[in-house]
Amino acid sequence: MKPPSPADRPIVMGILNVTPDSFSDGGRFDRPEAALARGLALFEAGADIVDVGGESTRPGAAATPAAEERRRVVPVIEALRRSGPGLVSVDTTKAEVAQAALDAGADIVNDVSGLAFDPRLGTLLASRGVPVVLMHLRGDFDGMHREPSYADVGAEVAAELRAALARAQAAGIDPAQTILDPGIGFSKDAEHSLSLMRRLPELLALGRPLLVGPSRKSFIGRVTGRPAGERLFGTAGAVAAAILAGAHLVRVHDVAEMADVARVCDAIREAA
Repeated sequence: MKPPSPADRPIVMGILNVTPDSFSDGGRFDRPEAALARGLALFEAGADIVDVGGESTRPGAAATPAAEERRRVVPVIEALRRSGPGLVSVDTTKAEVAQAALDAGADIVNDVSGLAFDPRLGTLLASRGVPVVLMHLRGDFDGMHREPSYADVGAEVAAELRAALARAQAAGIDPAQTILDPGIGFSKDAEHSLSLMRRLPELLALGRPLLVGPSRKSFIGRVTGRPAGERLFGTAGAVAAAILAGAHLVRVHDVAEMADVARVCDAIREAA
């Protein structure tokens, strides 16, 4: 399959963390029944894609073994594929988990490492012919938040996303199957994230659809002074800025509200 087309309107990806320890909703949907109900609710609220993740990437989170990550995500993906009306993606860096998720019916793989963690993943995705999100990340989950440093965050993220595209092509992935994500909040402090949000148009020069995930991120907390659970309006501002800057997809927790934001921004873009 080809990536979902952003030609008509911005695409909304709903976040479904089936983990006990994610930064804003860990433990809420870690039972398959609760996760299925949440996934169906995200579709009902307007999600085009539900992104199922079984490993937390919050600062200080413990690594999740592949077998445990697989145990968390596969039943949920199977259930969403049976009952859900939209696309399902799996948020993983591991080939073993991606293979099980694709066998369970996942349509897309969302790799926050940009094919840097598991060399087997690119080969798998090339053989399956599925879309992949390549996110920008420096370091590993444990060290990525330790004093991140950039001389020019926009130029450096663009160069490193270009390298991720090269990894994908070397693995045999059709470039038309790739989506890029600048990794807002990953190996970036608040100032880096804010600067990168302003410079999103520069990343469009890479020629691939752009996914942006600002939802409830720490840079919003830095600006508003609010904890993760109270960043709805800050997230709305960031989602609007991303779409008006050219983002094709947004990855969010609060789907109903952000779907409205996306509709209004799209109407503004299309107005005569």
